Amino acid sequence: MTDLSVLDLVPVRSDQTSGDAVRASLDLARVADELGLTRYWVAEHHNMPAVAATNPPVLIAMIAGATERIRVGSGGMMLPNHAPLVVAEQFALLEAAHPGRIDLGIGRAPGTDPVTSWALRHGAGGVSDEAVSRFPEYVDDLLAMMDAGGVGIAVQGRTHELHATPRATSVPVPWLLGSSDYSARLAGEKGLPYVFAHHFSGQGTAEALELYRSTFRPSALLAEPRTFLTLNVVVAPSEEEARRRALPNQLTMLALRTGRPLAAQELVEEAEKHELTAQEQHVVDAMSERWVVGDPAGARARVEELAASYGVDEVMLHPVAGAHVGTEPGTAPTREETLRLLAA
Repeated sequence: MTDLSVLDLVPVRSDQTSGDAVRASLDLARVADELGLTRYWVAEHHNMPAVAATNPPVLIAMIAGATERIRVGSGGMMLPNHAPLVVAEQFALLEAAHPGRIDLGIGRAPGTDPVTSWALRHGAGGVSDEAVSRFPEYVDDLLAMMDAGGVGIAVQGRTHELHATPRATSVPVPWLLGSSDYSARLAGEKGLPYVFAHHFSGQGTAEALELYRSTFRPSALLAEPRTFLTLNVVVAPSEEEARRRALPNQLTMLALRTGRPLAAQELVEEAEKHELTAQEQHVVDAMSERWVVGDPAGARARVEELAASYGVDEVMLHPVAGAHVGTEPGTAPTREETLRLLAA
C-alpha cells in the first residue's frame, strides 16, 4: 500500500474566520496523525481570501505541538520572499523543539501578487529577478546555516562563525519543490529530495520526475532519488456526493485560472447555484481530470494507479472537499472524511 501524507493550504470558507480555518486544520492534522499518515505539510500563500496558510513556521509549530508522531513541514517556504538566515533560524528551532519530525520544503515562486511580494521584503524590490536568479545560492546558504556544526561566513576578509540555533543536534530534512523543470534539475544536481506540484500544474509531471531522476547526483544527504506525488482528492461515501463536495474548490480554481477576483471558498450548496458557461465548464472538466474524486474503493484504486504510473511510494493528498451549509465553522468534517475513507 502506498504511504499517504497531507498538503494543507488552510482553506477559508464563506462561513469561517481565519481562526475557524486554523482550528479546522489543527483537527485535520490530528486525524492524519491518528491514521498513521507520513507527513503533514502547509503551504505559503499571501493576500488570498480563501487561504489562511500565510506563515508556514507558525503553522508548523502549532501543528507539531498538536500532534504526536507525524512529520510536519512546509510545502513550501518561498525562499525569494525571505532572507535565508531567517528561514534557517525558524526551522532549526522547530527541529530542536520537535527532533526528527520537521521537513523544510523550499520553493522558488512568490506565492502571491507582485505588490504583496514587494511588501514582504520591506519594499526592497519585492521578489526581484536577482532574488530568483540567486535561488541556488540561497538554497546552499540555507542548508549550510542549519548545519549542526554551524558555518563560517566570510565578510571583509574575516570569517565569522554562524549558527542558526546555538546547539543543534539534528537538522530538518530539506526538499526542493517546483512546477517546472528548473527545480527538478537543481534538486538532481544537488542530490536533494524533490516534489513536483502535480496538484497545481498537473502537466509535465512525468517529464519533471524523469529529469530529476536522470540528473540526480548522490549527496551526503541522499544516496538515490526521493520524490512523491501530490494530488487534489475528494472522497465521500458515494461518487455523486464526492463530485458535489469538489465543486467549491473547482470554482475557486476557476476564478484563479481565469483572472477573476478571489473570494472565500463557497459552501457546497452555494456553489451548486452557479451556472457555468460551456467554456467555464471545459476549464473545470480539464482540471478535474487530474483530481481524484470518488467513492473509497474507486479513489484508492486511482491513487494506487497513479503512484505506480509515476513510480512513487508516497502520495501527498490535498483534501479539497467542500463543506455543507450548517457545518460548525471551526471544523472541516468532509476533509477529515476524505482522509479517513482513503486510509481505511
